[in-house]
Amino acid sequence: MDELKQKWQKEILSRLALVKVIIILLVAGIFARLIYIQFFDENIGKTSHKVHKRLISADTLYATRGQILARDGSPLASSILQRSIFFDFASHGFDNDERFARNADSLSKLLSSYFGDHSARWYYRQMDSIHKKAVKKSLNGYTVKERRQSPFSRLIHGKQYDTVPDYKIRRSHTYTRLFRDIDGNEWAELKQYPILNENMGVVLRERLKDTRIYPHGNLAMRLIGRTDVKNPHGIEYAYRDTLAGKNGLVYLQYMAPNFRAKIENDTLKTVQPVNGADIVTTIDIELQDVADRALRQTLKEQNGEWGTTVVMECATGDILAMVNLTRSGNGEYFEGPNHAIGTPMEPGSTLKLATTMILLDKAGMSPKKEYNSGYGKRVKVGKYNSVEDSHPIGTRNKPQIDLKTAFTESANVYFVKAVVNNFEGKESEYYQALCDLQLDHHIAFEEFQPKAPFIPKPKSGKWYGSTLGLLAYGYGLEITPIQTLTLYNAVANGGKMVAPRLITQMRRDGEVIADIPTKVVKDSVCSQQTLALLHEYLENVALEGTAEDYFGTDVVPYSVGTKTGTATIAMGNKYSDSYYLGSMVTYLPADNPRYTFITAVYKKEGKGSIYGAKLAGPVQQKVASYLYNRDRDWAERLIVSDIKQLPTDVKGGNIEHIGSVASHFDLASTYTSPTGWGTTKTGISSITINSVSSDRRVVPNVKGMGLADALFLLESRGLRVSFSGSGKVVSQSRKEGSTIHQGDIIKIKLE
Repeated sequence: MDELKQKWQKEILSRLALVKVIIILLVAGIFARLIYIQFFDENIGKTSHKVHKRLISADTLYATRGQILARDGSPLASSILQRSIFFDFASHGFDNDERFARNADSLSKLLSSYFGDHSARWYYRQMDSIHKKAVKKSLNGYTVKERRQSPFSRLIHGKQYDTVPDYKIRRSHTYTRLFRDIDGNEWAELKQYPILNENMGVVLRERLKDTRIYPHGNLAMRLIGRTDVKNPHGIEYAYRDTLAGKNGLVYLQYMAPNFRAKIENDTLKTVQPVNGADIVTTIDIELQDVADRALRQTLKEQNGEWGTTVVMECATGDILAMVNLTRSGNGEYFEGPNHAIGTPMEPGSTLKLATTMILLDKAGMSPKKEYNSGYGKRVKVGKYNSVEDSHPIGTRNKPQIDLKTAFTESANVYFVKAVVNNFEGKESEYYQALCDLQLDHHIAFEEFQPKAPFIPKPKSGKWYGSTLGLLAYGYGLEITPIQTLTLYNAVANGGKMVAPRLITQMRRDGEVIADIPTKVVKDSVCSQQTLALLHEYLENVALEGTAEDYFGTDVVPYSVGTKTGTATIAMGNKYSDSYYLGSMVTYLPADNPRYTFITAVYKKEGKGSIYGAKLAGPVQQKVASYLYNRDRDWAERLIVSDIKQLPTDVKGGNIEHIGSVASHFDLASTYTSPTGWGTTKTGISSITINSVSSDRRVVPNVKGMGLADALFLLESRGLRVSFSGSGKVVSQSRKEGSTIHQGDIIKIKLE
């Protein structure tokens, strides 16, 4: 018995010794492996990087894109950060078909109610179809599983088993969109819905993107521009880097499923984003609207191909309005190519201002010099030019006219004779004189990459025997409307030529980071004696000449200086009788000019007129009348009195802004909410602010609001807006509180 016991002990000890050896070898192997991994394994860096990548991820901190602002600080283009939400319907959380069906059904009803664009059935079918494609099951056999039983059932029947199919699952992890882009407020509400609140696991992916909104609709859209189109253009493109800013970076560490925490150390430092700068333009949005509507109406009446209207402030060169309208295939007009800046064409008779300057200052011609006008007949001038006027000028018995008459009546024959007689053999002097007036190059808007103007150079392949005579009345060269406007503005501005200015400031987070001053190009474009004559001639065109129908003393209560122009457009090397460019340039008021503006209309012969006065005159008159009445109205509203004047009406809009106005005028204000949007009711010394519904699914009440606020509020809720009139909203086509369906149109009227 003892021997047996000893034998067992020996065997146990030998086994323990073997286990001990195995453990020692195992521990030694582990240590050896650790040493190898630490010092010799070439894959350690890659492995460490993979682990680090799974635990540490970089996330983008998006910079806020800068706004494009009107001269009064109101937004022309602003940004909202929108989210594109993508679903992974192959997520493991969707394996339970019964649970998926229950949650998908609830989500379908909620999405249908929220967006109003599709039925609940449509949403459910979409999710079910995508889910079936993303998760494909194939039978892999059968397994026996113990049936779930109550203790009582097990006691009576014993354990029971079921044979259940075993499926092999193949997953396609493709992220799919189910609804439109949404903003932060919408996402905060939608995240409370089933599946979107991730009650079925991590099934979502967000993609943030900057979305531009335009509070004034299509107004000035070509000038504002786009970067998300095939041919990017406008301010958005020219100043894209300034507006974009620079995104930042933050590092996040995986802590638990669906939870990451921000980390920062010496190697992983957070980089804060640099917001894009706001660009302050010179655009007067109300004037832009007036010019847009006037040009649009004329183009429709005259069946024009395209037209442009530009308004400039004399002293600063500020572009207060720039409208570019082009006819589409369906006959409607839209903001098309920027013809004002980028379409050089033969200007026609508006160039006679430059011709007159050169004749008086460079050739020293007397303004009393007379030439035979031909009284409407075609006249041969020199060896190469054959020219006629559109109407008889002078009298049959005395066709001799002086410079003032020639300018007033836009006499082609006179100017061709005067230029040929004074500059034949001295063509280079005439060419240089045109260049001295900055007509051979752009003095502004280089950032918009405009097409270069063209003036033929003497002794070049583009200079022909007839070129000198053609230049005299605006043919044979190509310049843009903005160049013509700049020259006329110099005359209106006492001879000082200033470059057109569209941008005045750049701001970041409310602080000015750059000022763009007015650029003086020439202190004087002509002598003061010539300048006085030019003012006299331009004013006479309005009173007695080609623009009398629009600016005569019996037509308007103010005086202007103006000039009309009509150009037959060359097709290839031949002038066609089919297409014309009619234009007019005006400054206002005549005695102390503050504004200069041009309208140019390009059209095919047919319906309507082909002459500059008829094509551009109605637009010029409406713009001039608006400017005159606006300035006059402000002057008449100023009441010299010690009694404080209180506003009789305050527009609705942003409640915080309304509160600031009320505070400034010491108006007692009452409101239901201090933030958001509201309509107003103004009393003698008080203002009541009624909040507008914040529910983004229903149409808000915008009556009493200004155009900018109404457009912003309606478009931010997915409505497409058309408007008419100016002032404040007096009616809206969609009833307040009615459900919004994506893409619905609402019409508002302002008075």
